[in-house]
Amino acid sequence: MQKIMEPIFHVVYLATVITLGLQMLSKSKNNQYFKLFGAMAVILGFGDAFHLFPRIYALLTTGLENHAASLGFGKLITSITMTIFYLILYKIWKIRFSVKDSKKLDITMYVLAALRIILCLFPQNQWFINNPPVIWGIYRNIPFTVMGIIMIYLLYSYGAKNNDKDYKKLGIAVLLSFAFYAPVVLWASENFLVGMLMIPKTLAYLWVVFIGYKEFKQTLK
Repeated sequence: MQKIMEPIFHVVYLATVITLGLQMLSKSKNNQYFKLFGAMAVILGFGDAFHLFPRIYALLTTGLENHAASLGFGKLITSITMTIFYLILYKIWKIRFSVKDSKKLDITMYVLAALRIILCLFPQNQWFINNPPVIWGIYRNIPFTVMGIIMIYLLYSYGAKNNDKDYKKLGIAVLLSFAFYAPVVLWASENFLVGMLMIPKTLAYLWVVFIGYKEFKQTLK
């Protein structure tokens, strides 16, 4: 069942998120807000593709355990592109609420992103083997999680303050993505079923893109 349903899910997800992103990029004209939403969606899709296409290939051929190197490389790329995803989402938030005086917050977000990417590049991560060290999964996700907590607070609090339901939903979507992701980092290597939490995590990110796309479509009417 996994060999059939999981590849279908991944292909539908990638096709959807990249298509929506390209539409926003191509049809938003000079609207920087929606161009950033489109870029964010495309980066999300192409970044995830580096991991999901090798995973699909592995599932349909000799199994995940025989493709550790390609899967690990994909995870590395995805880890970096997800960091960029949150930097773009942060910029989108700033544009939406006309945030100008945010120098300290800007520095915090960029330092956390740089730290996350640097930690991802350490050889101790052992990306290219089966069951790499969990401790390095924790290390590299500490700055990433702090970025997520900041974004959850900013999205939800500004959404509530400005009676913006979409941004409250964005905050909830990001919160759900981290809630589903944390157990995967800690226990997926020990329990196969924990790894299945990546599916609702993926749906949470798809929800983020749909929120932006819905607003984009409203501007075209």
